[in-house]
Amino acid sequence: MAPPTANDPWLAGRHFGIVVDAGSSGSRLQIYSWKDPRSMKVLKGSELAYRLPKVEKGTKDEKKWVKKVEPGLSSLAEKPEDTGAYLRPLLQHALDHIPPSLHKETPLFLLATAGMRLLAPQKQAEILQETCRFFTTHSNFKIDGPGAAGPCGSSVRIITGEEEGLFGWIAVNYLMDGFTGSLDQRTTYGFLDMGGASTQIAFEPSVEHRGNTKDLVDVRLRLLGGEEIHHKVFVTTWLGYGTNQARERYVGKAIAEFEATRHDEDEDMEEEADVVSDPCLPKDLELVETPVHSQPATSHMQSKHTLIGTGSFEKCLDKTASLLNKNTPCPDTPCLMNGVHVPPIDFSASHFIGVSEYWYSSEHIFGLGGAYDFVQYERAASEFCSRNWDDILHEHEASRAQHHLGGDGEVEEGGKIVDTGRWGPKVEIPRLQMQCFKAAWIANVLHEGLGMPRIVDPGGNSTTDGDTVEAEAGKKGLGRPTFQSMDTVGDIAISWTLGKMVLEASKEVPPLYKSSKPIVDPIDDIEDLDHSHIHPIRPPFLSLGGLEDRLTPHLPSSLSRTNLGFSPVFLFLILWVFFTSLILFMCYPLRRQIRSFFLRCVRTASSRRDPFDDLLEEGRIGGGSRPASPTLFGSKMPSPLRHYFNHDRTKSHASPLSVLTNNSTLRNFMPSTSARPSPTRAYSMTNGSSSPAASTTQYIHASSISRSPSPAVGMMDENNNHIPSNDQPVFNSRSRNASQMNLSSLTPRPIAMSKSTSFSGKNL
Repeated sequence: MAPPTANDPWLAGRHFGIVVDAGSSGSRLQIYSWKDPRSMKVLKGSELAYRLPKVEKGTKDEKKWVKKVEPGLSSLAEKPEDTGAYLRPLLQHALDHIPPSLHKETPLFLLATAGMRLLAPQKQAEILQETCRFFTTHSNFKIDGPGAAGPCGSSVRIITGEEEGLFGWIAVNYLMDGFTGSLDQRTTYGFLDMGGASTQIAFEPSVEHRGNTKDLVDVRLRLLGGEEIHHKVFVTTWLGYGTNQARERYVGKAIAEFEATRHDEDEDMEEEADVVSDPCLPKDLELVETPVHSQPATSHMQSKHTLIGTGSFEKCLDKTASLLNKNTPCPDTPCLMNGVHVPPIDFSASHFIGVSEYWYSSEHIFGLGGAYDFVQYERAASEFCSRNWDDILHEHEASRAQHHLGGDGEVEEGGKIVDTGRWGPKVEIPRLQMQCFKAAWIANVLHEGLGMPRIVDPGGNSTTDGDTVEAEAGKKGLGRPTFQSMDTVGDIAISWTLGKMVLEASKEVPPLYKSSKPIVDPIDDIEDLDHSHIHPIRPPFLSLGGLEDRLTPHLPSSLSRTNLGFSPVFLFLILWVFFTSLILFMCYPLRRQIRSFFLRCVRTASSRRDPFDDLLEEGRIGGGSRPASPTLFGSKMPSPLRHYFNHDRTKSHASPLSVLTNNSTLRNFMPSTSARPSPTRAYSMTNGSSSPAASTTQYIHASSISRSPSPAVGMMDENNNHIPSNDQPVFNSRSRNASQMNLSSLTPRPIAMSKSTSFSGKNL
């Protein structure tokens, strides 16, 4: 489907935002839209000036605003290179429904939740890196650059349970008009969310408790009139307190208690004897379970056990209450569950809305979603749990045949059921199996965990008329129920993704004062994040943000981001660039000398051979190296560096004679003489006319002459002028044959030598 055209009235002044909720079971792309606040004429003091931008479904055809793919993004842990193919249908859906001219100003977010949190940090980094690369190379949507949160900044990241709670709190109060009205009349709702792995709470403490409560998060929003509103919100999460993980803990505890009652003679019984009674299952329902959260005390602990339902809601309440861990030490009072600090909650003034499992467990089987009445809820749960499983299964099949599932998978439009069985039988049956346990767990979390009173009316009278309570709840601020479960408000689903988009739309409202701080995510407003109970999830990316996370724990507090005002990695980067530039600046004038020095080192290392081998090779002795470069050790060397390079100047390279005479083996071949031979003897040499001593002397001079830089060989007169000679030296060529030497002449012969006579470079 083509996106709207520019002349479409619906598109006039409309902005878009995209959020991908990357959950554990799938990834859901949602498109939101709102009118550009800068194009709206808002009169000062008008009702519109005290409202937030209206965020709604982002497609003209409301059915097209969402797109989902399965399984979850975390399933790509072993194949992160497939991330692009996984995300392609979602991105294509956004490209098809948002005009191309608006892509550059449309923010795109992929925010991952529970599934990605369970992966190892390196796996998280690999998937998010590929996600960022795919989005930036295949679209022009507005995406943050690299930052502390990752390669795409806050656009592609994993959010914590606390961030989910804060975004959900914004969504609930936006839909329930918790942000409207004057400041003294404004009352916000608390937010409760329960999934399969964790549960969250977010609420604004009462004024009398707000001053004594730490760890409050400042949530800032900007109304259409430019006024900025602040709310101090407490948020926390309990990992392992979602319905699925609570069930795993319950099974492990039940099997451990069963094994503790076994007699020694029962240890060798067959597997059929491992039968455990379970009051949290409908009567006679049998499930084979393997404990997950338990420490094996016997050999049977980790084996499969059969749990048979006894169907007692009251006993299930008692069995699951211990899973709240109310007796865990509380380091910062007051605490609710598992030693987690929560400020006091005044339920006579604070009103809460529960989503996700709070809604499913109340509505899908019992049909009691909405205003919560514990008396009605407990009665429905007790009746359901005590039923025989075969009867429940039979009623389920009959309901499917009649296209009526009592709320389980119904789709209602205009007061009529238009679809049923949306989730399919594989999802519905597990819901029926776990309904008794989930109902008991939610009741315990609400009443035993959070401390919500079971008598919920402000007047102190119990009620079993939920419809009446819900009708009163429709009057904003009057007779609102203490707790109600909800899934949608109007046609907008309650989701943390909506809260994120409300925040993004609020950022676009022009402020009243130019000095106003920009609107940011609540977690970015926490001043001392290092000491906060909220810890952002930052995988080890190869970025400045990843380096900062690794360096900060090892640096003094004076070099932290809080005190410096910027990343300490940036400071180290500046210092590194400065010193590198300084070294290059100092070395540039010496580039030729440095090159010559290293070449000399390589040449010297490659010429360290046996002098006797050099004697037999092409008329050379000792393989002497090129003389020291005057540019390296001469006057051109800067005085500060001259000291370090002049220590080898006294070690002049050995001349061929010194190599020859300092070697004890070669010294035996040479006669001792005190007179320096005449150079003319070397040039008068003919084949076979030379004595061994003369041959050696001539050989030495020939070697030195052959290394002369002058191409002409001859004699010099007294004025140092060259005298041409008709006799060319036979050893001017580097060929053995051209030297006309007989190597047998080097054979030692008996020569009378005086001990006092020496042959050295000094005598020469």
